[in-house]
Amino acid sequence: MTEPPAEGLTEAEETALREAVAEAVLAVRAQGRAGLGSDPSAHLLMVAASRVAAEETSRLLRQSINGARAAGHSWEVVGRLLGISRQAAQQRFGTPAATPPPADPGAHRRVLSPLNAFNEMDALAESGRRGWHVVDYGHLHHLVESSPRQWEHQRLWWPTRRRRRRMVEQGWELIVPTAFDSPWAYYKRPLDLPAEPGLS
Repeated sequence: MTEPPAEGLTEAEETALREAVAEAVLAVRAQGRAGLGSDPSAHLLMVAASRVAAEETSRLLRQSINGARAAGHSWEVVGRLLGISRQAAQQRFGTPAATPPPADPGAHRRVLSPLNAFNEMDALAESGRRGWHVVDYGHLHHLVESSPRQWEHQRLWWPTRRRRRRMVEQGWELIVPTAFDSPWAYYKRPLDLPAEPGLS
């Protein structure tokens, strides 16, 4: 069995993933696979299905890279996995890091920073108990606003439309960033508890 390269996939894993993507495209509609040998329109269906698959995998790639960067991995490591140089990876996928907004002098808003993929949920849980809830976020920071109630926050990796709908049905509110392409979706929900004293 082929050993996986550092942080990468084995040859068998790559093959299985390629086959799964191809199978998803072929199975999008019953006549897609069956009609390829006899129905000219089936080929157009494959073009449409392949376009959607390419768009989704491209979006997942960008989100995965953002997640790796947020977790502290270098452009050199990311470039190696992409088969390109560090500079090429940064030029293609890097976005200028958003500067955290200034804290509100009236103390109704403030910035939690620096944060990363490993400590941000603990920071949000602590702040949420003290009545702070996220109103915006960016690279390595969250902008929070004070309230008299406690809040809970949740982070989801690339949620499906069904999962997003279920979150809303359960009372969660999607937090939409102003200018940050994040690999995660963040949600918040107020609790029926008074905020604990203190700032966090």
